[in-house]
Amino acid sequence: MLTLLGVDLVELLLEMLGHRGGLCGGNGGHMHLFSRAHLAASSGIVGACGPLGAGFALAAKLRNPGAVAVAFFGEGAVNQGMLLEAFNLASAWSLPLLFVCKDNGWSITTRSADVTGGNLLARAEGFGLRCAAADGLDPMAVQQAAQPLLERARRGKGAGFLLAECMRADGHFLGDPLVRMARQPYTEGGPVFSKVFSASVSGGGSGLGARAGSMVRMMDLLMRARKDGREGRRDPLVRCRKELKGRAEELELIDREVAQVVEQAVQAALAEVA
Repeated sequence: MLTLLGVDLVELLLEMLGHRGGLCGGNGGHMHLFSRAHLAASSGIVGACGPLGAGFALAAKLRNPGAVAVAFFGEGAVNQGMLLEAFNLASAWSLPLLFVCKDNGWSITTRSADVTGGNLLARAEGFGLRCAAADGLDPMAVQQAAQPLLERARRGKGAGFLLAECMRADGHFLGDPLVRMARQPYTEGGPVFSKVFSASVSGGGSGLGARAGSMVRMMDLLMRARKDGREGRRDPLVRCRKELKGRAEELELIDREVAQVVEQAVQAALAEVA
């Protein structure tokens, strides 16, 4: 069996292809991959992991002491009411729950700083959660920051909040127009800016100052998206390769093995589809 973190890789690919032999019978697709052996629950609703995590943490507290629930979400979800309510319940009931916020600075195509007030760590601390921050692209740093929070939760001392700063390797969704415009400003951005400029100088609507401000904000978004796209050097795999640069033969062997496993899985999945 070809596995990825314990999950059947062929079933994973079949799910992405919408095949009934997929991980979720072809019903979840790439957006809702779910393995019952590895995840307690899954939801596509932004912020829903908070209430789900609180529910499983309460069940653990009552029926399985020592177990901890972990809820993952992006920083854009922290403005959702139900997630804030989960913060409150987790703190008030001393639930064995760890909230992990993956902060990449983007709420879909909007800079999170433009729509989020205050500091996320201070916000979580305001609910009485034990908080920590880590470089989300450094596995060891994440482990070191998370371990005390997990141990504290297991001892029944209350919930924790981990803020992990990450980068966004690609857009929020497949074919994100913001990313396409940032990477190909002439072919993708040109037509859009032409229409925006024509609208900005036409009569009616907002004043010239407001229109110019909109143009500036759009350019700023594109520049930030382009800058983020150049942050590939912070990719955990890239950083790991640099740290292991003296072990070229070992890295080459790993690359060959990975390529072989992926190729076998792809061929097996395509054979099932055919």
